[in-house]
Amino acid sequence: MAKQEASYDFRPVTEKDLPMIAGWLAQPHLAEWWNDPETEIAEIRDHIDSISVEPLIVELDGKPIAYLQSYDPHLEDDHPYADQPFGTLGIDLSIGPPELVGIGHGSAIARQFIEDLFEEGVPRVIIDPNPANIRAIRAYEKAGFRAIDRRQSVYGDVVLMAIDAGEGDAEDDAEEGQ
Repeated sequence: MAKQEASYDFRPVTEKDLPMIAGWLAQPHLAEWWNDPETEIAEIRDHIDSISVEPLIVELDGKPIAYLQSYDPHLEDDHPYADQPFGTLGIDLSIGPPELVGIGHGSAIARQFIEDLFEEGVPRVIIDPNPANIRAIRAYEKAGFRAIDRRQSVYGDVVLMAIDAGEGDAEDDAEEGQ
């Protein structure tokens, strides 16, 4: 029997969330993949009022457990993913508390958020983990992403992964028919 998936809530990041996010970014499981917390927090603070990036806190049962940001690569000059189809949104996801890493939250959060984006009419969602971040790549594959490119950009060496609207539905239908 399949485990009942949690339902997550997504809310905008506020100034009050920044110390908590800084604490998460200092944790070894995140520090390995992010720049220093001070630099990142300054960028997240800028994103609070941004039109191109939406910073969010992911909550489970009212408790903050992750940082998620979505962005439109077509709203930034010279964005390295502006070659993606118009309407594409990118996401970045980081589970905060270390005890919640590796138990399925990453792929479940991504799946729920992506489903919401598809319902809003977004045609494609992309994510760009570091090729060495095997745990993240596996979680994103579980969420339905597939690798479409390997790139060197201002974000470093990345595996560009994508999921298109309608892809997950076909897989779900096939699984149910078995």
